[in-house]
Amino acid sequence: MSILGVLRLSERTPGRGDATYSTWRLKDAKPPAPLTRAGRVTADQFWERITYFLDRVIPVANEYKIRMACHPQDPGVPPQGYQGVDRVLGTVDGLKKLVSTQESPYHGLNFCQGTVAEMLPDPGKEIYDVIRYFGSREKIFNVHFRNIRGRRDDFIEVFPDEGDVDMVKAIQTYKEVGYPYMLMPDHVPTAPGDPGGLQSFAFCYGYIRALIQAADRLA
Repeated sequence: MSILGVLRLSERTPGRGDATYSTWRLKDAKPPAPLTRAGRVTADQFWERITYFLDRVIPVANEYKIRMACHPQDPGVPPQGYQGVDRVLGTVDGLKKLVSTQESPYHGLNFCQGTVAEMLPDPGKEIYDVIRYFGSREKIFNVHFRNIRGRRDDFIEVFPDEGDVDMVKAIQTYKEVGYPYMLMPDHVPTAPGDPGGLQSFAFCYGYIRALIQAADRLA
């Protein structure tokens, strides 16, 4: 379901300290070829394939009580597609359609908060209602708890405490809807002295743990 993979520019944006941030600006993107090896993949074709997959997998998930958590397509692209591919799971409406295609308590989302924020014109204002929509329907099975600075088609992936999404408000929203599962880091900044991002991951884990404790105390 992710023909294009994760789309980013080759150049990174300087960030806090000596860290650099993964970056996407659609206007500066230079695709390596007009089409991928998949050729033209329209929205209708994508939905046909998604439905084919769900029709066969979700009944088995129901039988064995396995939660299937679909990651959104990262990032969303314009309606006309990118390299000939329409990313139907790169919009909130597309994710709503996905979870309603097969009604099941075992069919939901790996809710990448960063990727969903990348879909929105104003993520700092809009993300909380998206969390409420899917969370209140028990369709969030895992959360990639990361932040961005920017908006759809133009963003950088930053440390969780310096992006456009209020992460305190976000974690309070997950608590509000009764989200019971994991919050985990994702796509951390990197630095020359931390090429694997282990220090950045450690910071993010500590930040998430502190927010969980604060949300519990403030409840």
